[in-house]
Amino acid sequence: MDLGTVRESAVGERMKDAFRRYPTGVAVISAAGPDGPIGLTASSVASVAVDPPALSFSVMGTRTARLLLAAPSFVVHLLGAGHAALAREFSHSGGDRFTADQGWSVLPTGEPILSDAVAALRGTALHRLPVGGSTLVVASILEVFHGPEDHPLIHHARDFHTRGL
Repeated sequence: MDLGTVRESAVGERMKDAFRRYPTGVAVISAAGPDGPIGLTASSVASVAVDPPALSFSVMGTRTARLLLAAPSFVVHLLGAGHAALAREFSHSGGDRFTADQGWSVLPTGEPILSDAVAALRGTALHRLPVGGSTLVVASILEVFHGPEDHPLIHHARDFHTRGL
């Protein structure tokens, strides 16, 4: 390993630590996969534009992320405080996903939707940009569904929070 690689690795670790100190909102992104519904938790969702409607998110190179990136469309669910347990389940491999008690249904277009999410935005990828082991997605938003209002669900310091930090 050369000195440049060591520096890059050290900066990457310090960057992860910096973002652990930065609170973000929480979303679950779902799609219809080849063998059933797929989904993952994301804290990287951001609004990009309103004309045309677009958002962005990034995913790491997991099996679920690869299936999500291959799907023709997906739904980005913006979560509230009432979804902390659901966010935890979708944040790790082997979590309980799309169970009956979580409240999922299916849109006429085939994607799983969580009707009690604060908002659900159905979209399709405009751009996929590989960056290291991750992929940045810029998505065109096709439909927006509003659910009940809720207190925010925040990801901070590697945990989900429903009250002040």
